[in-house]
Amino acid sequence: MRTHVRVIFAASLMLGLSPFATHAGAQTAVAASFQIGDFRLAVSNYYHVPEREVVVIHERRVRDEELPVVFFMAQHAHVSPSVIVDLRLRGMSWWSISTRYHIGPEVYYVPVSVAPGPPYGKAYGYYKKPRNQWKTIVLSDDDVVNMVQLRFVSDHYHMSPEKVMESRGKSGSFMAVHREASSHGNSKKGDDKKSSASQGSNSQGNGNSSNGRGRGRGGL
Repeated sequence: MRTHVRVIFAASLMLGLSPFATHAGAQTAVAASFQIGDFRLAVSNYYHVPEREVVVIHERRVRDEELPVVFFMAQHAHVSPSVIVDLRLRGMSWWSISTRYHIGPEVYYVPVSVAPGPPYGKAYGYYKKPRNQWKTIVLSDDDVVNMVQLRFVSDHYHMSPEKVMESRGKSGSFMAVHREASSHGNSKKGDDKKSSASQGSNSQGNGNSSNGRGRGRGGL
């Protein structure tokens, strides 16, 4: 064993590599995986689905930042998350899936007390229309992701939407916003105590069982 270690050490030196750099890199990778794992657990808790189901959806080529959109739509459409993913993988836009299940633009709206800047300005510009004209609104994929994530992070971590927007503007990504919010321990304690077994009964997109949890702040 010692001979094996010496060989690796010598080979690392010959290649100009620090034998400790690999260990440090492994630690960084582990830390990153924990951060992603925490995000998926947060999605699981907020939408009341087993964490394994969140992982399975991700493994179907759904980006982490789009996971909340899948479960948000599934709850409002009262269908399984896999149905939403099937449609998405066929090339449908998030908005096309939304209209297919009669999920209107008012569901995505999150009231704020400031004039939203990028990347929210475009979507909020649509909502300046009189409410009886909101049915003409068409949101892009980015708009849908931004609005759903805004609601998710704000509600789950008890952050004001304005604070989430500020954090997003500084960090540039919702994953960074999630890390900042989770580091302050603001997640809903009641949600975190839910077991995967108790959540399993709601995994088929039963929007009523979550008592509006998926709709969050400003949901209609």
